[in-house]
Amino acid sequence: MLPKVIVHNSISIDGSLINFEVNMPLHYRIAGNFKADMHLVGSNTAKNGVDLFLKEIPKETQDDFKKPNKEGILWAIPDTAGKMKGLLHILRQSEYCKDVIVLISEKTSKEYISYLKERNYSYHIVGDKKCDLKKALKLLFEKYNSKTILTDTGSILSNLLIKEGLVSEISLLIHPVVVGKKAYNMFTYIDENLKLELTKKESFENGYVWNLYRT
Repeated sequence: MLPKVIVHNSISIDGSLINFEVNMPLHYRIAGNFKADMHLVGSNTAKNGVDLFLKEIPKETQDDFKKPNKEGILWAIPDTAGKMKGLLHILRQSEYCKDVIVLISEKTSKEYISYLKERNYSYHIVGDKKCDLKKALKLLFEKYNSKTILTDTGSILSNLLIKEGLVSEISLLIHPVVVGKKAYNMFTYIDENLKLELTKKESFENGYVWNLYRT
């Protein structure tokens, strides 16, 4: 069995993911309505978020070497290249993250695996060179009972999921702004036309529109 996967993103009218101010409260209010069992986060998005919002990386504490006991939602990160080495404790410390599950491959470095083991992160090998997303989703469903998985990551992971036919719904919060030349299109890696069925539409104050599509 595979979980229901929902791609949720805030975009501009011209489909950009960046270079405009996102209405974060509304974005996460809509995301919360899906009542997801797990968040799937791309390693590029996670690393870029750390680089963007933190001027200095906080040092690890003793608590960062053990699994936390707190409320929240599990985050799964495909990270075969070990891009989050030295940074995972930032996510583990977040009030919104219960803990981090790392998805790696047979080619992931021994150094990164040692880093994960020393800090008691759950990790799973789900591919040879790269992460096999279908295999990963099957594992998350069966081992962690994740029946609904939400990803509001960047374009790379969401586009891969869409191209492999693993996405059930696409949720778009459209912002009343045109980015223009600096736009980075959400669907930039999709090669073919993707037919969608609009299942829900809602308008909000100040020109925001939310559309929910079934793939």
